[in-house]
Amino acid sequence: WPSIYLGIDVIVNQETPPYLDQASAPSLLNLVVSLGTHDAQFHISELGTIFHYQPGTMVFLAGKLLTHSVPKWEKGERIALA
Repeated sequence: WPSIYLGIDVIVNQETPPYLDQASAPSLLNLVVSLGTHDAQFHISELGTIFHYQPGTMVFLAGKLLTHSVPKWEKGERIALA
């Protein structure tokens, strides 16, 4: 299907270590979508923030500028589209 994004990653039941998108431009936003049955957290290091990251959550962020991660969660299945 047509997309404005260069690529789509499907992440299934994996922790996401701290990550910066080196291929992106600083002015572009990355979209991360959370699906499944989990109750995880979404961290943005530079802002010192931790967000609830439940199924159905969509996050737009400057992935080249903001280090983001999803640490291990306790239970449930996690599917992320990034």
